[in-house]
Amino acid sequence: MALIGMMGSGKSTVGFWLAQSEGLRFVDLDAAIEERQGRSVPEIFEADGEDGFREMEQSELAACLAAPQPMVVACGGGAVLRAENRELLRHRAWVCWLRATIDTLGQRVRAGENRPLLGDDPMADLAAIGAARAGLYTETAHEIIDVDGMEAQHVADQIRRVWPRTVSAR
Repeated sequence: MALIGMMGSGKSTVGFWLAQSEGLRFVDLDAAIEERQGRSVPEIFEADGEDGFREMEQSELAACLAAPQPMVVACGGGAVLRAENRELLRHRAWVCWLRATIDTLGQRVRAGENRPLLGDDPMADLAAIGAARAGLYTETAHEIIDVDGMEAQHVADQIRRVWPRTVSAR
């Protein structure tokens, strides 16, 4: 199972709850990249640029989706930017888009050291990024859950209700 969506949509928190409740391994893709690289996402962006980061992201995603054991993967918000990633996700995982309004995202996310794509106007940046990615999320997702006003455990419950058990958790 893979969770996609914008930064602040709750992918990591919801993914953790899902994995724990289902007895599955949990992988936060950004955290896995940081661990493998020995540096933070902002440091990677600064040293290697967004393209360098996206290469690492694609490699890490492919490794997760090739693993034999089922897991819950919380993808970075931009994982859908590459066609190869969208293809991998659609065919190697059941994908759920955690969709949130810009207002919700803005309440949860602030510009800072862990958000290299956000500048001085985070709301405008979130709106622009969201508009650019919405079609890619739609193309990739098997299911969409609107998360506005919902706690992570409730979102996880909603996902469990629609997740087809005949599909691999991967």
